[in-house]
Formats: sequence, structure tokens, C-alpha cells
Amino acid sequence: MNLDELYQEVILDHYKRPRGAGLREPYEGESHQVNPTCGDEITLRVHVEDGKVADVSYDNVGCSISKASASVMYELINGTTVNDALAKLAEFTELMNSKGQSEGDEDSLEDAVAFAGVSKYPMRVKCALLGWMAFKDALVRAEASIPGRTDA
Repeated sequence: MNLDELYQEVILDHYKRPRGAGLREPYEGESHQVNPTCGDEITLRVHVEDGKVADVSYDNVGCSISKASASVMYELINGTTVNDALAKLAEFTELMNSKGQSEGDEDSLEDAVAFAGVSKYPMRVKCALLGWMAFKDALVRAEASIPGRTDA
């Protein structure tokens, strides 16, 4: 089995058995994102507690890439610090914007490196980033909901 086939298997596994799927409470931030190009949609909730991403939950419809990417994102950021989650977001975004020139750091991105080949196809990049952008937006909304917060 070559690397491309292995990556396809990883994406299919996350698509068929999504991790973290289903909207849960409690949550402080929620975001609904749509990719108008293809119709993919996601509603994502984030629960932040003591500087950590205590839970990420989502409900999505769409292609295998957008669904699998949300599942991989859940595994990478759920339970991490907010700063670590933002670092993963930045690293994955950089991989998706590499136009196939980066393979990604498997030690850091784990299963997310399977999307390296997607970065060659601009229309598919939006699919892979949909859940990540929903997370970023939900996190901003969560931080804005903190009582007494003046910089949000």
C-alpha cells in the first residue's frame, strides 16, 4: 500500500466513523458555516473551561473530505489548551494553503497529514477547512461570552 492509498483509508475511516459528532451541551460558542461552492454545512459548538477546549461537538453534512476533516480536527484539539488548538489550526491551514508543496508534520498533525494531497485542489481546500473555520468562529464567540471580558 502506498502513501496515497493509506491517506485515502484514513480519510474514509474518519468519514465512516466520525469522532466527536453530535451536538452536545454545555457550550459557550457556536458557529454555523456553509461552503456555498458545494453545499457542505457544519454547525459546531465549543466548550471552553480553564483555558482548555473541554469539548468540541458538531453536526455536519457534506462530502467525505469535509466530514473527515471535522473528525480529525476533533481528535487533534479536543481536550487541549486553547493556545495549542489555535496552533493546530494554524498548522493545518498552512498545510491546506501549501498547494501540495508540504507534507505536514505527522508528529504534530497526526491523521490530518492525510489531507496534504487535498491542498493541490483549491475547490477541495474549502471543504477540508470548513470545520476548522467553524471552530475558529465558535472560539471567538465563546471568548466573547466570558463575563467581564472587554477585549472581545
